[in-house]
Parts: sequence; C-alpha cells; structure tokens
Amino acid sequence: MEPRQELRKHLLNCHIAGFTYHDGCVVMDKLKIGAPLELVREDYNKYDPLCVAVYYKDYKLGYIPKEKNAQLSAFLDMGYADMFETRICRIDPTEHTERQVSINVYLKRKERDSRNY
Repeated sequence: MEPRQELRKHLLNCHIAGFTYHDGCVVMDKLKIGAPLELVREDYNKYDPLCVAVYYKDYKLGYIPKEKNAQLSAFLDMGYADMFETRICRIDPTEHTERQVSINVYLKRKERDSRNY
C-alpha cells in the first residue's frame, strides 16, 4: 500500500481586510465554514500595488491583508491561480466587522501526469 499524500498544504491564515467596505455584509448570511473562495489579483489598486481580492461567487468580500499578500500576488501575476485553494475557516459575528471572517489559503497538490513515469 502506497503512503497517503496530502491533497493540500496550509500556506496562509488571515482575516479579510476591507470586509466592511465591499459585499461582505451583503452576503454574510450565505457564508459558511468551508465555503470555497477565489483570489483575484488587482494590480490597478491605488492603495496597494500587490493587492489580492477575495471573492465568494460574484461577491467581492475584501482583500488579503497588505502585510500578507506579496507572495500570493507574485504567483497570481505569473498565472498560478489554479495552485491555490481558499476557504472560509472561521465566522464570528460577535467580532468587529473587519475580523468576522477568517480564511485559509492552501497550496493544492499538483496532479501527476502518468505519462511522465
């Protein structure tokens, strides 16, 4: 029996910055722990040139905090968006709005091509 391999490796945990100013409050009742999210690069953002937005379906929830987005933005810039899996890991409506939702970003295991073996 072959040893099991991890499907993903934890890379980052953070809150969603700017949650108050985007669609976070609009969809708060739809968000659930484990819900998949999408990371989208916003290199045109005048406040942060390394900006990475966080989306739930078509709703922009906010951003990866500025102090944690440098590596993610570089990978997204180079076309590696599909290597990340992003999910909600904590929801606490009693927290300040900017800290109500936390997320985990994982590196996904690359599918092996059987032709390479």
